[in-house]
Amino acid sequence: MPLVPKHHAGNGFAVASEQGRICALAARGQRDLRQCVRAYPSLFPNPPVDDTMLSALALSTAFIAPWCSVEQLRVANRASLWVTAEDWQVDRVATSDDAVRSIVSACEAVADGAAPDVDCTLGQLLAEIRDELATGAGFTEWQPVWREEVHRMLTADIREWEWRHSARPPSFAEYLDNADNYGASFVNVSHWIVTGDAQTRSHLPELIAASREVQRILRLSNDLASYERDIRSGDLNALLLVDREEVSRQLRDGIRACQDHLHTLEVTCPREALYLAREAGFTTGFYHGADYWGDSER
Repeated sequence: MPLVPKHHAGNGFAVASEQGRICALAARGQRDLRQCVRAYPSLFPNPPVDDTMLSALALSTAFIAPWCSVEQLRVANRASLWVTAEDWQVDRVATSDDAVRSIVSACEAVADGAAPDVDCTLGQLLAEIRDELATGAGFTEWQPVWREEVHRMLTADIREWEWRHSARPPSFAEYLDNADNYGASFVNVSHWIVTGDAQTRSHLPELIAASREVQRILRLSNDLASYERDIRSGDLNALLLVDREEVSRQLRDGIRACQDHLHTLEVTCPREALYLAREAGFTTGFYHGADYWGDSER
Protein backbone atom coordinates (compact mmCIF):
# COMPACT_ATOMS: atom_id res chain seq x y z
CA MET A 1 0.00 0.00 0.00
CA PRO A 2 1.38 3.44 -0.89
CA LEU A 3 2.58 5.51 2.05
CA VAL A 4 0.47 8.50 3.07
CA PRO A 5 2.68 11.57 2.57
CA LYS A 6 3.36 13.64 5.69
CA HIS A 7 2.09 17.12 4.83
CA HIS A 8 0.42 19.64 7.07
CA ALA A 9 -2.86 21.04 5.81
CA GLY A 10 -1.42 24.21 4.26
CA ASN A 11 1.30 22.37 2.40
CA GLY A 12 -1.17 19.69 1.36
CA PHE A 13 -3.34 22.36 -0.24
CA ALA A 14 -0.39 23.73 -2.23
CA VAL A 15 0.77 20.28 -3.33
CA ALA A 16 -2.71 19.25 -4.45
CA SER A 17 -3.23 22.55 -6.24
CA GLU A 18 -0.07 22.01 -8.25
CA GLN A 19 -1.02 18.43 -9.03
CA GLY A 20 -4.43 19.64 -10.18
CA ARG A 21 -2.77 22.17 -12.47
CA ILE A 22 -0.62 19.43 -14.01
CA CYS A 23 -3.65 17.19 -14.52
CA ALA A 24 -5.41 20.06 -16.30
CA LEU A 25 -2.36 20.38 -18.55
CA ALA A 26 -2.63 16.67 -19.29
CA ALA A 27 -6.36 16.91 -20.01
CA ARG A 28 -5.73 19.56 -22.65
CA GLY A 29 -2.97 17.42 -24.12
CA GLN A 30 -5.29 14.43 -24.26
CA ARG A 31 -7.81 16.42 -26.30
CA ASP A 32 -5.13 17.10 -28.90
CA LEU A 33 -4.18 13.41 -28.95
CA ARG A 34 -7.83 12.51 -29.58
CA GLN A 35 -7.84 14.85 -32.57
CA CYS A 36 -4.71 13.13 -33.89
CA VAL A 37 -6.28 9.70 -33.48
CA ARG A 38 -9.41 10.85 -35.33
CA ALA A 39 -7.23 12.18 -38.17
CA TYR A 40 -5.39 8.84 -38.52
CA PRO A 41 -7.87 6.11 -37.53
CA SER A 42 -6.01 3.36 -39.38
CA LEU A 43 -2.93 3.95 -37.20
CA PHE A 44 -4.77 3.76 -33.90
CA PRO A 45 -7.19 0.82 -33.61
CA ASN A 46 -9.29 0.67 -30.46
CA PRO A 47 -8.31 -1.49 -28.68
CA PRO A 48 -5.53 -0.99 -27.78
CA VAL A 49 -5.47 2.79 -28.40
CA ASP A 50 -8.33 3.92 -26.20
CA ASP A 51 -8.93 6.93 -23.95
CA THR A 52 -7.08 5.21 -21.11
CA MET A 53 -3.91 5.03 -23.19
CA LEU A 54 -4.27 8.61 -24.41
CA SER A 55 -4.80 9.80 -20.84
CA ALA A 56 -1.72 7.91 -19.64
CA LEU A 57 0.45 9.39 -22.41
CA ALA A 58 -0.74 12.94 -21.72
CA LEU A 59 -0.34 12.55 -17.94
CA SER A 60 3.17 11.23 -18.41
CA THR A 61 4.27 14.17 -20.53
CA ALA A 62 2.65 16.73 -18.23
CA PHE A 63 4.17 15.31 -15.05
CA ILE A 64 7.61 14.96 -16.62
CA ALA A 65 7.72 18.61 -17.74
CA PRO A 66 5.09 20.46 -15.68
CA TRP A 67 6.77 23.84 -16.27
CA CYS A 68 5.82 23.69 -19.96
CA SER A 69 2.68 25.01 -21.61
CA VAL A 70 0.31 22.69 -23.43
CA GLU A 71 1.67 24.12 -26.69
CA GLN A 72 5.22 23.26 -25.68
CA LEU A 73 4.15 19.68 -24.84
CA ARG A 74 2.21 19.12 -28.06
CA VAL A 75 5.17 17.70 -30.03
CA ALA A 76 6.25 15.41 -27.17
CA ASN A 77 2.68 14.11 -26.87
CA ARG A 78 2.35 13.52 -30.58
CA ALA A 79 5.82 11.99 -30.86
CA SER A 80 4.90 9.55 -28.06
CA LEU A 81 1.70 8.69 -29.90
CA TRP A 82 3.67 8.18 -33.11
CA VAL A 83 5.93 5.72 -31.28
CA THR A 84 2.89 3.61 -30.33
CA ALA A 85 1.69 3.64 -33.95
CA GLU A 86 5.10 2.68 -35.30
CA ASP A 87 5.37 -0.13 -32.74
CA TRP A 88 1.95 -1.45 -33.72
CA GLN A 89 2.69 -1.26 -37.45
CA VAL A 90 5.96 -3.19 -37.12
CA ASP A 91 4.87 -5.71 -34.47
CA ARG A 92 1.29 -6.41 -35.51
CA VAL A 93 0.55 -5.17 -39.03
CA ALA A 94 3.74 -6.10 -40.92
CA THR A 95 3.83 -9.79 -41.84
CA SER A 96 7.21 -10.02 -43.56
CA ASP A 97 10.71 -8.65 -43.47
CA ASP A 98 10.00 -6.75 -46.69
CA ALA A 99 6.94 -5.11 -45.12
CA VAL A 100 8.95 -4.00 -42.09
CA ARG A 101 11.72 -2.57 -44.24
CA SER A 102 9.17 -0.77 -46.40
CA ILE A 103 7.77 0.97 -43.29
CA VAL A 104 11.26 1.90 -42.17
CA SER A 105 12.31 3.17 -45.58
CA ALA A 106 9.21 5.36 -45.93
CA CYS A 107 9.69 6.91 -42.47
CA GLU A 108 13.42 7.49 -42.90
CA ALA A 109 12.71 9.32 -46.15
CA VAL A 110 10.34 11.61 -44.25
CA ALA A 111 13.00 12.20 -41.59
CA ASP A 112 15.34 13.22 -44.42
CA GLY A 113 12.81 15.83 -45.54
CA ALA A 114 10.88 14.03 -48.27
CA ALA A 115 7.14 14.26 -48.72
CA PRO A 116 5.40 11.21 -47.23
CA ASP A 117 4.04 8.48 -49.48
CA VAL A 118 0.32 8.90 -50.10
CA ASP A 119 -0.31 5.34 -48.91
CA CYS A 120 1.86 5.56 -45.76
CA THR A 121 -0.16 7.14 -42.97
CA LEU A 122 2.64 6.48 -40.48
CA GLY A 123 4.95 8.60 -42.64
CA GLN A 124 2.27 11.27 -42.96
CA LEU A 125 1.99 11.66 -39.19
CA LEU A 126 5.78 11.75 -38.85
CA ALA A 127 5.86 14.47 -41.53
CA GLU A 128 3.36 16.52 -39.51
CA ILE A 129 5.64 16.29 -36.48
CA ARG A 130 8.69 17.17 -38.59
CA ASP A 131 6.96 20.14 -40.19
CA GLU A 132 5.83 21.48 -36.81
CA LEU A 133 9.39 21.20 -35.52
CA ALA A 134 10.64 22.99 -38.63
CA THR A 135 8.62 26.08 -37.74
CA GLY A 136 10.92 26.70 -34.79
CA ALA A 137 14.19 28.58 -34.89
CA GLY A 138 17.29 26.50 -35.45
CA PHE A 139 15.69 23.35 -36.82
CA THR A 140 18.30 23.23 -39.59
CA GLU A 141 20.89 22.65 -36.89
CA TRP A 142 18.71 20.13 -35.05
CA GLN A 143 17.47 18.19 -38.09
CA PRO A 144 20.45 15.78 -38.41
CA VAL A 145 20.15 14.95 -34.71
CA TRP A 146 16.41 14.35 -35.02
CA ARG A 147 16.91 12.29 -38.14
CA GLU A 148 19.46 10.14 -36.30
CA GLU A 149 16.97 9.45 -33.51
CA VAL A 150 14.35 8.35 -36.05
CA HIS A 151 16.95 6.12 -37.70
CA ARG A 152 18.10 4.57 -34.43
CA MET A 153 14.57 3.77 -33.34
CA LEU A 154 13.57 2.23 -36.67
CA THR A 155 16.81 0.25 -36.95
CA ALA A 156 16.28 -1.11 -33.44
CA ASP A 157 12.75 -2.17 -34.40
CA ILE A 158 14.06 -4.05 -37.44
CA ARG A 159 16.59 -5.80 -35.22
CA GLU A 160 13.96 -6.84 -32.70
CA TRP A 161 11.63 -8.03 -35.48
CA GLU A 162 14.45 -10.22 -36.81
CA TRP A 163 15.14 -11.61 -33.34
CA ARG A 164 11.48 -12.48 -32.87
CA HIS A 165 11.39 -14.37 -36.15
CA SER A 166 14.71 -16.19 -35.87
CA ALA A 167 15.77 -19.27 -33.97
CA ARG A 168 18.44 -17.38 -32.01
CA PRO A 169 17.25 -14.95 -29.34
CA PRO A 170 19.53 -12.08 -28.39
CA SER A 171 21.68 -12.09 -25.30
CA PHE A 172 20.46 -9.87 -22.47
CA ALA A 173 23.25 -7.38 -23.23
CA GLU A 174 22.27 -7.25 -26.91
CA TYR A 175 18.63 -6.78 -25.99
CA LEU A 176 19.35 -3.91 -23.60
CA ASP A 177 21.69 -2.26 -26.12
CA ASN A 178 18.72 -2.23 -28.50
CA ALA A 179 16.60 -0.06 -26.20
CA ASP A 180 16.26 2.63 -28.88
CA ASN A 181 13.17 0.75 -30.05
CA TYR A 182 11.45 2.00 -26.89
CA GLY A 183 11.42 5.45 -28.52
CA ALA A 184 12.09 7.62 -25.46
CA SER A 185 15.18 9.33 -26.87
CA PHE A 186 13.31 10.16 -30.08
CA VAL A 187 10.59 11.81 -27.99
CA ASN A 188 13.12 13.60 -25.78
CA VAL A 189 15.05 15.09 -28.69
CA SER A 190 11.78 16.15 -30.32
CA HIS A 191 10.79 17.90 -27.08
CA TRP A 192 14.17 19.62 -26.70
CA ILE A 193 13.92 20.98 -30.24
CA VAL A 194 10.77 22.81 -29.10
CA THR A 195 11.97 23.93 -25.65
CA GLY A 196 15.77 23.95 -25.85
CA ASP A 197 18.05 26.95 -25.95
CA ALA A 198 21.67 27.58 -26.91
CA GLN A 199 22.83 25.86 -23.72
CA THR A 200 20.80 22.77 -24.63
CA ARG A 201 22.29 22.66 -28.11
CA SER A 202 25.85 23.07 -26.83
CA HIS A 203 25.47 20.07 -24.52
CA LEU A 204 23.53 17.77 -26.82
CA PRO A 205 26.00 14.84 -26.73
CA GLU A 206 25.86 14.69 -22.93
CA LEU A 207 22.07 15.09 -22.92
CA ILE A 208 21.52 12.35 -25.47
CA ALA A 209 23.88 10.02 -23.61
CA ALA A 210 21.87 10.59 -20.43
CA SER A 211 18.63 10.14 -22.38
CA ARG A 212 19.82 6.71 -23.50
CA GLU A 213 20.57 5.77 -19.89
CA VAL A 214 17.01 6.74 -18.96
CA GLN A 215 15.70 4.84 -21.97
CA ARG A 216 17.35 1.62 -20.76
CA ILE A 217 15.77 2.13 -17.34
CA LEU A 218 12.37 2.53 -18.98
CA ARG A 219 12.94 -0.54 -21.13
CA LEU A 220 13.56 -2.72 -18.07
CA SER A 221 10.71 -1.15 -16.09
CA ASN A 222 8.36 -1.77 -18.98
CA ASP A 223 9.46 -5.41 -19.28
CA LEU A 224 8.85 -6.05 -15.59
CA ALA A 225 5.35 -4.61 -15.97
CA SER A 226 4.39 -6.20 -19.30
CA TYR A 227 5.79 -9.74 -19.00
CA GLU A 228 2.41 -11.51 -19.01
CA ARG A 229 1.16 -9.50 -21.97
CA ASP A 230 4.39 -10.06 -23.88
CA ILE A 231 4.13 -13.81 -23.30
CA ARG A 232 0.61 -13.80 -24.75
CA SER A 233 1.58 -11.70 -27.77
CA GLY A 234 4.94 -13.31 -28.50
CA ASP A 235 6.95 -10.14 -27.89
CA LEU A 236 10.50 -10.18 -26.61
CA ASN A 237 11.02 -9.36 -22.95
CA ALA A 238 14.12 -9.20 -20.77
CA LEU A 239 12.53 -11.81 -18.47
CA LEU A 240 12.74 -14.33 -21.31
CA LEU A 241 16.52 -13.90 -21.30
CA VAL A 242 17.44 -13.64 -17.60
CA ASP A 243 15.51 -14.07 -14.36
CA ARG A 244 13.54 -11.36 -12.56
CA GLU A 245 16.21 -10.93 -9.90
CA GLU A 246 18.82 -10.08 -12.54
CA VAL A 247 16.51 -7.66 -14.36
CA SER A 248 15.69 -5.94 -11.06
CA ARG A 249 19.39 -5.73 -10.18
CA GLN A 250 20.23 -4.22 -13.56
CA LEU A 251 17.40 -1.74 -13.10
CA ARG A 252 18.64 -0.65 -9.67
CA ASP A 253 22.21 -0.31 -10.94
CA GLY A 254 21.00 1.66 -13.95
CA ILE A 255 19.01 4.05 -11.79
CA ARG A 256 21.99 4.71 -9.51
CA ALA A 257 24.34 5.31 -12.45
CA CYS A 258 21.80 7.57 -14.14
CA GLN A 259 21.26 9.62 -10.99
CA ASP A 260 25.02 10.20 -10.74
CA HIS A 261 25.14 11.24 -14.39
CA LEU A 262 22.19 13.62 -14.00
CA HIS A 263 23.71 15.15 -10.88
CA THR A 264 26.73 16.14 -13.00
CA LEU A 265 24.59 17.28 -15.92
CA GLU A 266 22.40 19.59 -13.85
CA VAL A 267 25.35 21.98 -13.49
CA THR A 268 25.19 22.84 -17.20
CA CYS A 269 21.62 21.87 -18.14
CA PRO A 270 19.50 21.95 -14.97
CA ARG A 271 16.10 21.96 -16.69
CA GLU A 272 16.93 19.06 -19.02
CA ALA A 273 18.55 17.08 -16.18
CA LEU A 274 15.38 17.56 -14.12
CA TYR A 275 13.27 16.53 -17.12
CA LEU A 276 15.21 13.27 -17.47
CA ALA A 277 15.07 12.58 -13.73
CA ARG A 278 11.31 13.10 -13.72
CA GLU A 279 10.94 10.94 -16.84
CA ALA A 280 12.73 8.04 -15.13
CA GLY A 281 10.92 8.56 -11.84
CA PHE A 282 7.40 9.01 -13.20
CA THR A 283 7.61 6.12 -15.65
CA THR A 284 9.09 3.60 -13.22
CA GLY A 285 6.41 4.61 -10.72
CA PHE A 286 3.68 4.27 -13.34
CA TYR A 287 4.84 0.80 -14.32
CA HIS A 288 4.43 -0.36 -10.73
CA GLY A 289 0.68 -0.29 -11.25
CA ALA A 290 -0.17 -0.04 -14.95
CA ASP A 291 0.97 -0.41 -18.55
CA TYR A 292 0.46 2.19 -21.29
CA TRP A 293 -1.03 -0.47 -23.55
CA GLY A 294 -3.64 -1.37 -20.91
CA ASP A 295 -5.10 -4.84 -20.45
CA SER A 296 -6.14 -5.44 -24.05
CA GLU A 297 -4.38 -8.00 -26.19
CA ARG A 298 -1.81 -6.64 -28.58
